[in-house]
Amino acid sequence: MFHFISRFSFASTHRNSQLQPYEEESCDFCDVPPQFIEASKSRAHRAAQRRLEEPRHAEHPQHEPFVAKCAALVLLKEVLKRVLMCDLSSLKQAPCGSLPAPPPTTPPKPRAHSEVLLDELFLPDSVAGGSAASQGFEDIVKKFKVEYHAGGATQNSVRIAQWMIQKPHKVATFFGCIGKDKFGKILKQKAEECHVDAHYYEQSEEPTGTCAVCITGDNRSLVANLAAANCYKKDKHLDLEENWKLVEKAKVYYIAGFFLTVSLESVLKVAKHASENNKIFSLNLSAPFISEFFKDSLMKVMPYVDILFGNETEAATFAREQDFKTEDIKEIAKKAQSLPKSNKKRQRIVVFTQGKEGTIMAKGEKLEMFPVIEIDQKDIVDTNGAGDAFVGGFLSELVQDKSLEQCIRAGHYAANVIIRHSGCTFPEKPDFH
Repeated sequence: MFHFISRFSFASTHRNSQLQPYEEESCDFCDVPPQFIEASKSRAHRAAQRRLEEPRHAEHPQHEPFVAKCAALVLLKEVLKRVLMCDLSSLKQAPCGSLPAPPPTTPPKPRAHSEVLLDELFLPDSVAGGSAASQGFEDIVKKFKVEYHAGGATQNSVRIAQWMIQKPHKVATFFGCIGKDKFGKILKQKAEECHVDAHYYEQSEEPTGTCAVCITGDNRSLVANLAAANCYKKDKHLDLEENWKLVEKAKVYYIAGFFLTVSLESVLKVAKHASENNKIFSLNLSAPFISEFFKDSLMKVMPYVDILFGNETEAATFAREQDFKTEDIKEIAKKAQSLPKSNKKRQRIVVFTQGKEGTIMAKGEKLEMFPVIEIDQKDIVDTNGAGDAFVGGFLSELVQDKSLEQCIRAGHYAANVIIRHSGCTFPEKPDFH
């Protein structure tokens, strides 16, 4: 399965950063030779260093704290591969907390072609995308039957909103960035099939962003190459008269927090337009690292946010970074709701999902909890995209001037549908009443 990424950015590294040494000297859960750990550390260090040296990340000094995490992913992957190579048949005889290393004389077991391909894909460069990942995508397309879906957090939500509304078509307009390549053509085709009015900034510097979802039984692995998703330019696309007219025509705006890492100036232009014209501007916290490593950008936009979305993990990180001095999600919602706001004509609404625990909504002095739709665990296929689906469902009712309670009901319905399918996919028509 392929997901195309057109508006997303992964926190990467700054070329002037200094890599920090690892403190871990041993592995507690398996018998991994010290020299293997050292070799993995070296490989992880080189992978992160390559990210540091990429010129296009030089303008983001706030990425520095994230570099060790990028390298650690490579190290973790190497160690996990070692664990998976262990002879699991002898696990019962192994001491508690340890797994025996495979005997040197034991011949390797035959591996499925998909497993071998995953090993080839999970190279250091593919931690945050790179040439190895790009080549890996080509290999997948050649060797496997591939399904294509227009993806990226915001585009997922837009697709869901249009699906919920059904007609008229092209209610939602989407801006993003792609490459002038075959994946870009496929992405435009898939957006058209979903009846989304997509207007992409097409450039030649980077290929279309892609994320391969490789599924083997109940296991899945994601290999992302963000590429063009990091290349959106305000002056080359948003500022163009024909595109800005589309912005002016809209009455509700939604941007994922991920986009703050790509083009803050674009976000601010749209946010200020919404505020000055009393339109609705909504933003998603998207991921904990946005609140951690892009705090300044996030808080520059926050005064213009009319509706703030997030999940319980993102809310907790946001609270910690803003020094709210509470871990209670209801208190966090109230504090986020009361942050300074530019447009005084609209009260900020904060909506935090909590998986199966229900959704919190804060508006003014009012705080409400909405239970989610119950679902049997065996009916859950894939929870990826559930948050995007919730937002899409919510927005589908919001643009029709329905009540906030109805918006949340629609969000819960859309999320419930999505988790019954693989990826952010859905049946031909919704059954929401």
